[in-house]
Amino acid sequence: MRTRICDLLGIELPLVGFTPSPEVAAAISLAGGLGVLGAVRYANADQLEEALVYMDEHVQGRPYGVDVVMPMKEMEGITPGDLTAHVGEKHKQFVEDLLTRFGVPPLPDDVAKPEGINAWMHAMARAQVDVALRHPIKLLANALGSPPKDIIDEAHTHGVLVAALAGKAAHAVSHVNAGVDIIVAQGHEAGGHTGEVTTLVLVPEIVAAVGGKPVLAAGGIGTGSQVAAALALGADGAWMGSIWLTCAEFQIEPPTETGNSVVKEKLLAATSSDTVRSRVISGKPARMLRTPWTDAWEAKGSPGTLPMPLQGALVADAEARIRHHQTKALLGVPVGQIVGQMNDVRPVREIIARLVAEADAAAAKVAGAFAKSAS
Repeated sequence: MRTRICDLLGIELPLVGFTPSPEVAAAISLAGGLGVLGAVRYANADQLEEALVYMDEHVQGRPYGVDVVMPMKEMEGITPGDLTAHVGEKHKQFVEDLLTRFGVPPLPDDVAKPEGINAWMHAMARAQVDVALRHPIKLLANALGSPPKDIIDEAHTHGVLVAALAGKAAHAVSHVNAGVDIIVAQGHEAGGHTGEVTTLVLVPEIVAAVGGKPVLAAGGIGTGSQVAAALALGADGAWMGSIWLTCAEFQIEPPTETGNSVVKEKLLAATSSDTVRSRVISGKPARMLRTPWTDAWEAKGSPGTLPMPLQGALVADAEARIRHHQTKALLGVPVGQIVGQMNDVRPVREIIARLVAEADAAAAKVAGAFAKSAS
């Protein structure tokens, strides 16, 4: 299983894995794919620097990438403190009442209180890019469309390719016109911020629209047969995020007596019907595990979510409290509909070996079917 994306990125397999965990990202690169570290979880540039030093020390010279969330230009210069000042008391009280209902205490005094998801601020995203480009990354991806032109130009100056996620063919064309090198066609089934078009429909639309630019298929991909299907649709490889959330190396949340975190146990038990697209995290639709927290924002009496980035400022403290106290009912995570097939815990290397074997079997099955029809 090899496509032009392998030569472009210097990898053995056309498998790109997005993850917030440097341990998982390094393992993906070591197994022949491209690990892409999500920067949004890091509160400051120093934390990202530490994670990238880990990557440099553990990938054994293999390529890896970094994913940032660089928001719209008009947010430039706004700080998390500015945002909090624009959040109304009605919304603040709704959040506090919900936390009280589920018995979620405040953060302890010795725990830093978050003002918002700093990495969604334009200045912070730029700082993360500066940090990333000081390391030997192969790919810089942006989850919110095309990065600004100066960022694309700077990445190219460093010999770094640029990728951008797209939920519509028109978005993909815009990315190409902006100078983006690789388009990630992310379907409705994906975890995190997604559009309305499913992967099966979106991928060939984008492939046809971008004039030969490399395309990675994303959304609902977690088996080798789905990887093979993505290639059959014209993609050059697969971009996968959700399936790494239950891998053995993913240890961001504290473990329980089972050895797995509360969130990992919830993911292992979930079906493909247990996700929902909600605006609760950022103000933009993002697919995540359905919980009473997501349900409450859709229920009668909800004040409704705020636009991005105000929603992130509103819920930052609440999300931190839920995670710090590991409030099981409310704990969730962005995840795609593939969660229904994430039923066991395996090391990254085993997951990738399984993907390759399944893709080979799927390709052989399809080839056999065509051979029979031709005979």
